[in-house]
Amino acid sequence: MNEMTQAYLLDPTSSFSEFVARTSPNFLPGAATGSAPHDLTPTATTIVAVATSEGVVLAGDRRATMGSMIAQRDIQKVFVSDDHSAIGIAGSAGIAIDLAKLFRVELEHYEKIEGAPLTLDGKANRLASMIRSNLGMALQGFVVVPLFVGWDAPCGKPRIFTYDATGGCYEELGGYQAIGSGSLFAKGSLKKLYNPAAGLDEAMTVAIHALFDAADDDSATGGPDVYRRIYPVLITVDASGASQVSEDRVADLTQDVLKSRATSPDGPKAGVR
Repeated sequence: MNEMTQAYLLDPTSSFSEFVARTSPNFLPGAATGSAPHDLTPTATTIVAVATSEGVVLAGDRRATMGSMIAQRDIQKVFVSDDHSAIGIAGSAGIAIDLAKLFRVELEHYEKIEGAPLTLDGKANRLASMIRSNLGMALQGFVVVPLFVGWDAPCGKPRIFTYDATGGCYEELGGYQAIGSGSLFAKGSLKKLYNPAAGLDEAMTVAIHALFDAADDDSATGGPDVYRRIYPVLITVDASGASQVSEDRVADLTQDVLKSRATSPDGPKAGVR
């Protein structure tokens, strides 16, 4: 039995990230970033969330930029974090993806140690503390800002949480939210198209429209690439659980959006879907 295994078995905390911070802080997201200029590291944007009476949709475009260049065309920015929640990330891509992975382990670890999952508020607060631990890197320009969504079983409804770089956690009560460099344009689209009584299928279409509008005006947000079959990644969370929407389903929805845009390039007007 090595020293790390012994330390893990003897540690009483239910927080995996706190355990790693004490025993091997070099494994935490951002620990190895050093002083590299942040404009030479890939940056991920844009993420949108749409809540309805049935559940919540979390969607992200696929582009990562490095300064004025496209660093990656097919990066994934949204992830299922546990059975009833999902996380989307914007900011310094490498740190952000590591944070999303660590958050998933954090939730699994807590449930194994405590014998029960965290409440949705507990998950949101735990993510806030993890973001706060990255504050030093954020001050150097390596900012990570997530969008967290989940199904709150006791309340019987979906919820959306946003964060700032200091770990501040804020619940979005308007039913939709967007983060990243294209968020201004995506939120304008969501404000125009949002329907709280919609089903998940309509919410997915609205999310794709929002990402399309963001890509139309923000060079760091990537639109759908039909020829390379690069489409947004969508995750749905409802009472039955969290799951990533199949690529074929997203492709069909995206094709429908593109067909509608062929006759109306600026997208549907408010009240028309």
